[in-house]
Amino acid sequence: MKKVLIPVTNHATLGETDQANGTFSPELTHVVHVLKTAGIDYEVASIKGGKAPIYGTDIEGDDVNTSVLADEDFQNRINNTIPVSQVNIADYDAVFYPGGFGLLSDLATNEDFAKLSAQHFENGGILAAVCHGPAGLLPITLSNGESLLATKSVTGFTREEEIDYGTINDIPFLMEEALTRKAARFNKVQPWGAFIIEDGRVITGQNPGSAHAVGEAMVKLLG
Repeated sequence: MKKVLIPVTNHATLGETDQANGTFSPELTHVVHVLKTAGIDYEVASIKGGKAPIYGTDIEGDDVNTSVLADEDFQNRINNTIPVSQVNIADYDAVFYPGGFGLLSDLATNEDFAKLSAQHFENGGILAAVCHGPAGLLPITLSNGESLLATKSVTGFTREEEIDYGTINDIPFLMEEALTRKAARFNKVQPWGAFIIEDGRVITGQNPGSAHAVGEAMVKLLG
């Protein structure tokens, strides 16, 4: 059975504020739903391991989010994430970074996951991310010394969406700017439109509404 590694944040607030945060639930649950429907397994990991903070667990009308959150197996995985020190990257066929503001404060600069993802990619693996998740791609450096993103076209949560969401003044950094500086090209559509970019084995989605399509693109590449 194919298996996807899902790194999630340990950071439980929005930047340095006291606003509860972490991983944005629908960006995780919708992809998990797509993977499970396709018969693909997944494991959830974090820098420290243990219970991972998530938010957006009470969104009305999102039946996929509600059903995945109610699943005992899912709860066991999100409450007992694997510490990065125990991850054997050779066990996985893809790595998926869900968004949420939390990872801007840890995974966006974490060298441990970055090294694993670089190794995975250079061995033919798939890297995927949605919304703020592409921040997890920022620290990935390949064995030739080049940034993973130096030759890649990507998308992610935009400046306009940060303004609409009311978070522009509290985020640790503006992800669109960081990706524009590091990637070969940053792409976007109108705020909140579902949009993904597939550049070889790197898949990125612009916002929460793009999570399902990122999951489907991953499944397609996994064959």
